[in-house]
Amino acid sequence: MTRYLQYQTDGVPIKAWVRGVAIDDSALRQLKNVASLPIIHKWVAAMPDVHWGIGATVGSVIPTKAAVIPAAVGVDIGCGMMAVRTSLTASQLPDDLGHVRSAIEAAVPHGRTNGGGRGDKGSWNDVPDDNGKAWAAMEADYKRICIDHPRLDRGRTSGQLGTLGGGNHFLEVCIDDDQRVWVMLHSGSRGVGNRIGSYFIELAKKDMKVHVKNLPDTNLSYFQEGTRYFDDYVFAVSWAQEYARQNRELMMQQTLAALRTCGLPQFTVDEQAVNCHHNYVNKETHYGEEVFVTRKGAVSARAGQLGIIPGSMGAQSFIVRGLGNAESFESCSHGAGRVMSRSQAKKVFTLEDHALATAHVECRKDQGVLDETPGAYKPIDKVMEAQQDLVEIVHTLRQVVCVKG
Repeated sequence: MTRYLQYQTDGVPIKAWVRGVAIDDSALRQLKNVASLPIIHKWVAAMPDVHWGIGATVGSVIPTKAAVIPAAVGVDIGCGMMAVRTSLTASQLPDDLGHVRSAIEAAVPHGRTNGGGRGDKGSWNDVPDDNGKAWAAMEADYKRICIDHPRLDRGRTSGQLGTLGGGNHFLEVCIDDDQRVWVMLHSGSRGVGNRIGSYFIELAKKDMKVHVKNLPDTNLSYFQEGTRYFDDYVFAVSWAQEYARQNRELMMQQTLAALRTCGLPQFTVDEQAVNCHHNYVNKETHYGEEVFVTRKGAVSARAGQLGIIPGSMGAQSFIVRGLGNAESFESCSHGAGRVMSRSQAKKVFTLEDHALATAHVECRKDQGVLDETPGAYKPIDKVMEAQQDLVEIVHTLRQVVCVKG
């Protein structure tokens, strides 16, 4: 049986892995707008966590010919996941995990205060040595970007490398089916990636006024190869994606170091860590043609490639292995996918609802995280069932500690 549903449009088709999960009309309209663009290669793929997003649809895979769409990549450039398995077992964790959460919160700056200005709790005031070294290796290329685009030379850079942020970003301690303890986290390129994304999205809109008069949505403005800003954007977005990857690596180091202060037995970490983007653009070959593949809330799932599909707070998460499905452009979902907006979730759910849904997790249970409560997301088991031909499950994880910004 074909696992996807196909939607015809005025442009290329949409292939959507949404059997058994909802796809709302607003998301479908966004996908049809993307499919109508003349730069799309073959078709647009929609993952089972698909939902409406700012600029472009979250949970979409967009292959483009000699062009890139900055708003499809978005402003959280390189956002993604990292996970490592430790030698610890569930029985070696303390019954009260409160001090474990506190140790992690002390080790990894998270959230945002003071408008992100001086004294912001979500940034480093004194940058640790390892973080400073990582920034030093990236700084020259950042300055290269800023020479031609001086408006980007502002805000925090090294001070946010190795920090979590807020919103749906998280850091978790999890247990798999073999009772092994994992550390898993979700974050991206922080403020500097946001500035790069926002800046080039606006440049693309201005560029489109000259090159293309009629777009179904100005957020789908794109740079074509050979135009003024194409190379600059490709270089800048690649840099931000590396910043995001380094950000996750540093946070993982900081978290593992924090766990070693919690009175746990000595432990080791498996050599094979998973560190994958799910908001990014990459040059790849599909159906014999080299194209730019933008995964907006989607993960690369080449044959044998490991990836991470997290559930919501309190739900299962999965370490998966890609099956290399060509029709999805070798991609899978990046999570459960929202079924309601953040503002709607705060109206629908109560703190009692949230406490019940996260009763087994040591986490925040206050008003500030109500928009992230499990009920605001699609059921992760249905999402996984809809993409059986995209990935196979390697490990199933359940959270026992969750740190939110």
